[in-house]
Amino acid sequence: MTSTPLRPRLISGLLLAVALVFAVPATQAQDQESERKTKQTAAMSQKVYEELTAVQELVEAKNYTEAAGKLQDLQQRPKLTPYEKAQVWNLTGYSYYLQERYEDAIGAYEQVLKQEDLPEALMLSVLKTKAQLQFTVENYQGALETIQDLMTKVAEPSADIYMLLGQAYFQLGDYKKALDPIKTAVDMYQKQGNTPNENWLLLLRVCYYELGDYPNMIKVLEQLIQYYPKDTYLLTMAGAYSELGQTKKQLAIVEALYDKGYITSENHIVNLANLFLLHEAPVKAARLLEKEIAAGHVKADERNLRLLSQAWYTAREDEKSIPPLEQAAKLAEDGELYIRLAQSYINLQKWSEAAKAIEQGLKMGSVNREDQAEIMLGMALFNQKKYDLARKAFEKALPDKRSRHTAQQWIAYVDSEVKRAELLSKDKSEL
Repeated sequence: MTSTPLRPRLISGLLLAVALVFAVPATQAQDQESERKTKQTAAMSQKVYEELTAVQELVEAKNYTEAAGKLQDLQQRPKLTPYEKAQVWNLTGYSYYLQERYEDAIGAYEQVLKQEDLPEALMLSVLKTKAQLQFTVENYQGALETIQDLMTKVAEPSADIYMLLGQAYFQLGDYKKALDPIKTAVDMYQKQGNTPNENWLLLLRVCYYELGDYPNMIKVLEQLIQYYPKDTYLLTMAGAYSELGQTKKQLAIVEALYDKGYITSENHIVNLANLFLLHEAPVKAARLLEKEIAAGHVKADERNLRLLSQAWYTAREDEKSIPPLEQAAKLAEDGELYIRLAQSYINLQKWSEAAKAIEQGLKMGSVNREDQAEIMLGMALFNQKKYDLARKAFEKALPDKRSRHTAQQWIAYVDSEVKRAELLSKDKSEL
């Protein structure tokens, strides 16, 4: 983040400053010299003043070639006073700036600073302009050194100078050192009864973010929302609350933004649905996703359909959880979603549908727990009285230690049911 270079004081103030020197004839000015301090009063001849005025008119008219020739002649003139040389180089720097020859402009301003007994106002203006140009060419270390030099020459630096110092540290990635000058600049502005600049607050927010200081980042966001209310700042605040684990506050902000129509992107809508699920509001999550999928704002892809199904499943709405999960399972590359689909069918005691879903899932492969899937399949087949097939399914779960005991119990139960069925059949036969 860089600042736009300021026009040197020569540009807007040269004619006024020089005119003040020559408001009286040159002889009178010389008579008054003893009454003025050298560093406070700049000496310039009428001839140089008129020549600089003419060159400035050429620069403003963008006649840079002719202006450059005249400036070069002035630069080589041996009898110029230090102040006259300073103003020649100052105007040269401005001409380069207008041509976007920023490196050349910096060089010209360095020549200004080499002159002796510069008026304080001119020296400070040139240092500030040089620093801003160094930002423009991304010479952040050079800008930092220039600003540090500037601050040693100013008894009470202004807020914008502190901000330049903070920006230099920021661009160099030293966010810790950037904090104090940026905070000082913002505080100075506020104490003067001014509204802090939005970009300054944004810079401060980024510093806190980079340092992981989310509580202070939230305080800055509160100021941004107060002075420059934007939904993006509220969303950023919601993210900061998320980083702090304060997801209830995050949910409150995001839900309010959604209700007001500010949340329209798919990522933010899906995030809101996840927040509803996190805070035990699965019905809200499901209705939100159904509405936004139907409106085309959220894609009906595997991930979102699975989330919709999960929302209805968590809300114990098994019937409603099945259609989106069926769609998601068809889109998936593995069989895991078919196993989840089977669980919903089992909850509804739809044994045939459950068995088919499990068989399809095992066929597709990449199932997280095949042993559990075989147990589920055995249960679905058992409840259809397909005992032989059920026993085979349970037997497939035996090698896995995690399901061995359960499989053994089911096998024993299947065997007992087979024997019971045989006894009933025998009794009927005898009768």
